[in-house]
Amino acid sequence: MNNLNKNKLELYLQKPASEFTKADLVKYISENDIEMINFRYLAEDGKLKTLNFIITDESHLDQILSTGERVDGSSLFSFMDASSSDLYVLPRYKTAFVNPFTTTPTLDLLCSFYDSTGQPMESAPEYILKKAHQHFQAKTGFIFKALGELEYYVMADKNDLYPATDQKGYHTSAPFTNWEHLRTDAIRLIAECGGKVKYGHSEVGNFTTDEEFFEQHEIEFLPVNVEDAADQLVIAKWILRMLGEEYGVRISFAPKISVGKAGSGLHIHMLLEKDGQNKMIKDEKLSDDAKKLIAGLLEFAGALTAFGNTIPTSYLRLVPHQEAPTNICWGDRNRSVLVRVPLGWLGVTDMIKNANPQEKSKLKLASSKQTVEFRAGDGSADIYGFLASLLIAAQYGLESKKSLKKAEELYVDVNIFEREYQDKAAKLKSLPTSCWESADCLERQRSFFEANGIFPAHQIDHIIKNLKSYNDEFLSEELYGNGDAINELVEKYLHCM
Repeated sequence: MNNLNKNKLELYLQKPASEFTKADLVKYISENDIEMINFRYLAEDGKLKTLNFIITDESHLDQILSTGERVDGSSLFSFMDASSSDLYVLPRYKTAFVNPFTTTPTLDLLCSFYDSTGQPMESAPEYILKKAHQHFQAKTGFIFKALGELEYYVMADKNDLYPATDQKGYHTSAPFTNWEHLRTDAIRLIAECGGKVKYGHSEVGNFTTDEEFFEQHEIEFLPVNVEDAADQLVIAKWILRMLGEEYGVRISFAPKISVGKAGSGLHIHMLLEKDGQNKMIKDEKLSDDAKKLIAGLLEFAGALTAFGNTIPTSYLRLVPHQEAPTNICWGDRNRSVLVRVPLGWLGVTDMIKNANPQEKSKLKLASSKQTVEFRAGDGSADIYGFLASLLIAAQYGLESKKSLKKAEELYVDVNIFEREYQDKAAKLKSLPTSCWESADCLERQRSFFEANGIFPAHQIDHIIKNLKSYNDEFLSEELYGNGDAINELVEKYLHCM
């Protein structure tokens, strides 16, 4: 294990987290004077829950790590009956990390839920994703890797020393960005806790009100096994909120903070891997498998919003001219489409030597970096369910004989918001405009998500019921021009998921 690794446990134990055993954790705890253990798990509201243990002796430690503990499922999931709600939570050793915020040395572990019979809880968030990935691998032969682009706003007191230019914050450097230090602190801590970070930067959104300054940032991850991608997003959101508390600022992943200002998305990049090779390209072009994957995402686009856009303000973000998708289509490097194929280093391997003519060594090729990006999701997403739904859509695309034709028909290489291309735009289907409409889309295609026992039927019922409960079918019309009502709605969902 190299010394550049920031993961404290991997560095100490000299092995990757995927190989951690109970004995490894006991060794680390004993030799590093760890006094407490926290079990962490995600419930229905999408926020981490905590169960604290003080370690009293080796027998107690072994029991904690071997048998887990009981929790009240009805207090964590509203669809569970209080009369039979006991669940077990069992730690997943590979997720262990040293808590960077506690004064008492503490080891945290993410947990999985098990029912009274000792079987995985069918509707547990992490198990739904695990089932989806296992089925995907069995049927397609591919490993599905993913990464998230985690966008968020920092809300703080105004700083007039270096005022920001409204909506011009993209990649701004200090001192013209006020919260770069919080972002870099977050990146460091995420890496220490096992997250694989690609980079961080300030984002487009910044603006000022009479009371507060709003500054948007983004942390993007590296592609990893889709289940690990979900775990690191969950931990990253928790770390950012904890840092916000330390700094005395609010952190929000809400999709919309103010009308007319940049919203925050949760873009998901994905790739197919087989035998250690990225299969998204072939002969320096996007592969047929990649196009089939894209077609699957487009086929289920409306239903996918039921998992990735779960609150009314989600649909204040999905509007034209805000670098957010509204039409169901795909394209290269085009930020107004639903699925984007980012710039991918194909056939341009000499750039670094052009910039550095003194370099004589053999350089690593970058073709393995190609992904496709689903741009609809936002911070309200049920992260595990959202990634599971993307897997289901991708598998459909890979298996359907109609996928290549669909991909060809829905490819867009122009800005469809420009007047000269309005006829082309009119032929495209649109994403849902409300939670209500999103629920309808899921209802029509629910059988695909329930197939193979991945999403239990009662779970789909619950998602649809929750989306419908907002009664937001005509919300955009009702809010139009009503600034006070919009602000009230934004504040209500400021700390979604």
